[in-house]
Amino acid sequence: MTKAAQTQAPSPKQNCILASLPEADYQRLLPNLKLVPLPLGWTMSESGDHVKFLHFPTDGIVSLIYALEDGSSSEIALVGNEGMVGISIFMGGESMPSDTKVQSAGHAYRLDRQHMKREFALGGKLQHVSLLYTQALICQTSQTAVCNRHHSLDKQFCRWLLMSIDRLHSNDLVVTHELLASLLGTRRESITTTALALKKEGIIEYTRGHVTVLNRKKLEARACECYETVRLEYDRLLPKLAACQASSV
Repeated sequence: MTKAAQTQAPSPKQNCILASLPEADYQRLLPNLKLVPLPLGWTMSESGDHVKFLHFPTDGIVSLIYALEDGSSSEIALVGNEGMVGISIFMGGESMPSDTKVQSAGHAYRLDRQHMKREFALGGKLQHVSLLYTQALICQTSQTAVCNRHHSLDKQFCRWLLMSIDRLHSNDLVVTHELLASLLGTRRESITTTALALKKEGIIEYTRGHVTVLNRKKLEARACECYETVRLEYDRLLPKLAACQASSV
């Protein structure tokens, strides 16, 4: 691969929502889309912030995180190139009760709230797919809440790994045990114990700050039903987005 190819900017159509739009709608949006980096650890918005931009990731992962007054936190949803960040812009609430933070570095195309509201008001494909995506996101947050309450850390960990590698289209993750503990709402020591058990079974390999999934089939067998429930709901509501993700692998 040439150096030019390596540094080529990602296309907006690497985001599955933008790729699903009719060409006329896509061309109308294109001049207002701005490519921005998603650096690891960037807090895109905090709970209660007035959201000014909608972001369409092309790669990387953004976490929706709910923080409590005592400083503890838990991830409630993941967003990759299948979705968008900033749904409060078209849902009418103006702000969200969760923080949005970049879990895996990447890029996104940014659209300001004025242009998104204008496009949404036209009642076309973007409005339709945005509402379907919101329903799928609600499914994910609801299932995550159930998972956090009723399933063991081992099963939650496996679910999280599967959802992450699906969105990265890679078996390699750059993530620390500290970050994982924060996302799953547990202690770092518990993450270390869980990861070590999976490593001994040959399911993953990990070094400091890096996890590689070695056996996806075994990982799926260890995960709770929450992973499959959410995946099937996304595929049901957004079949074209599912096809887009599959073509990105």
